[in-house]
Amino acid sequence: MNAHDEILALQGRIAQSIIGQKTVVESLVIGVLANGNLLVEGLPGLAKTRAIKALAKNLDAQFSRIQFTPDLLPSDVTGTEVYTQTAEGGSFRFDPGPIFANIVLADEINRAPAKVQAALLEAMEERQVTVAGTTHKMEPLFTVMATQNPIEQEGTYPLPEAQMDRFLMHVNITYPPVEDEVEVIRLVRGEEIAVLEGRKGNKPKKEKPPAISQEAVFTARAEIGQIHVSDKMDCYMADLVQATRTPGAVSDDLARWIEIGSSPRASLALDKCSRAHAWLHQRDYVDPLDLRAVVHNVLRHRLTLSFEAQGDGKQPDDVVDEIVKLVALP
Repeated sequence: MNAHDEILALQGRIAQSIIGQKTVVESLVIGVLANGNLLVEGLPGLAKTRAIKALAKNLDAQFSRIQFTPDLLPSDVTGTEVYTQTAEGGSFRFDPGPIFANIVLADEINRAPAKVQAALLEAMEERQVTVAGTTHKMEPLFTVMATQNPIEQEGTYPLPEAQMDRFLMHVNITYPPVEDEVEVIRLVRGEEIAVLEGRKGNKPKKEKPPAISQEAVFTARAEIGQIHVSDKMDCYMADLVQATRTPGAVSDDLARWIEIGSSPRASLALDKCSRAHAWLHQRDYVDPLDLRAVVHNVLRHRLTLSFEAQGDGKQPDDVVDEIVKLVALP
């Protein structure tokens, strides 16, 4: 199989574990292909953790899960220097933390205080961790996928805007339709039965297909780098982001709703994610459909809405819809 077939196989395997969340599965794959970090948000029980674990299980990659809690320390994430006594004398050695993995699940990231959240910043942005004055590089395949629950406020520490901006995409998981929920019930029931029969020895274990290699991801990234982006598409990306900074030039409603617009990271994320989306759909160029497929994930966490927007009942996705509707295509 070529890289494209392998990545589609990876996407298909994840979809077998996550019923009815096709766009979420695609977003996770785009995040890996675009070499970015993802924030996955949804109500309890919507398979946020399961989706990320399914990705890691089907990829030949080291997986690490960090359960964020209020008593967590930065060294619990990054690792620390440990004093070791040997025959030649004592010395310090670095004991790597769980951040040193290929796929890092930062579960319920908003449950840890700011100093722990900040411990992720250097790794997410610069792909390295500095402890006791020594810099330790991350693996070539390195992605932080953080989850958070939008409704719980007690005992949580909301991520500051500067840290939210470090995430390539903010992926929302919503309730599945009824027909998909029926399939979820059957899927989990089947998994439980398979585990019980396996313990009794009544049913031979099925051989799992080999995990998708990291080389397929690196090859895909090289091919995505060759995707053609026209000058008009570049201008369209910049226009979409500029509309968040000067909303009054677009419409009076946007001027009332947007307090702070998006940084240049938004433009860069649109470029990376739209090229990855085009590659997944076997196009060698980016068109407006690719941009519109990723624009909500890229912009929803990079907008600071005003009190008037909240009073009007507007969510970030509503504002992005308005921007896409009003910003002219090239």
